[in-house]
Amino acid sequence: MFVMPLMPLILLPGLLCDATLWRAQVDALADVAAASIADLTVDDTIGAIAARILATAPPRFALAGLSMGGYVAFEVFRQAPERVTRLALFDTSAASDDERAADRRRRLVESLKAGRFLGVTKHLLPQLVHASQVDGPVGEAVMAMAKRVGADAYRRQQQVIMSRPDSRPLLPSIAVPTLVAVGDSDVVTPLARAREIHAGIAGSRLYVFDDCGHLPAMEKPEETSALLRQWLTW
Repeated sequence: MFVMPLMPLILLPGLLCDATLWRAQVDALADVAAASIADLTVDDTIGAIAARILATAPPRFALAGLSMGGYVAFEVFRQAPERVTRLALFDTSAASDDERAADRRRRLVESLKAGRFLGVTKHLLPQLVHASQVDGPVGEAVMAMAKRVGADAYRRQQQVIMSRPDSRPLLPSIAVPTLVAVGDSDVVTPLARAREIHAGIAGSRLYVFDDCGHLPAMEKPEETSALLRQWLTW
């Protein structure tokens, strides 16, 4: 009996996120995708992260990234567009940081010199997840995840984000099936950023999660998995 091969799928986490971010999707899609979760904590330039991913990736693969993972997805596509079969961009932006955002990141990194890495605190959770998720297992999992990633990786990741290029000029060249998704309550990369990406990539599809913040893979795991399953068959 002929068995369809699983589609290679690389999942890219966000800032202060580890494999926990995408774990539910890896499990839910195991019958259709050979999924792996990249480590975005080792390198301090976006080019180096993308090169590391490409060095071990299958010849061709589907690629999904959330937030910082979306920035990296753009760079992977920039370096090797012929290897990416389809693209999913969750709660991310194609634009680089403006000077105000970059200055805020610099101040956050500078604070680490005083030993003040707090990860994601209860006070910061409403910026990342919907209000309904702050008190409960999702909020606890997000705080624990940030603590595991730690200060050193956080410093490298912020450097990566601050130095990333503007990917808006890249958008018209993306001709693979592309999903753009965002939580309706995302305050980090709000709906306007998703709409800009959607408008820039011809034929892309925009999906908005209701009552969801910046981390739909954890806030709405079943809905995210179902959406990715559909995307894998476009």
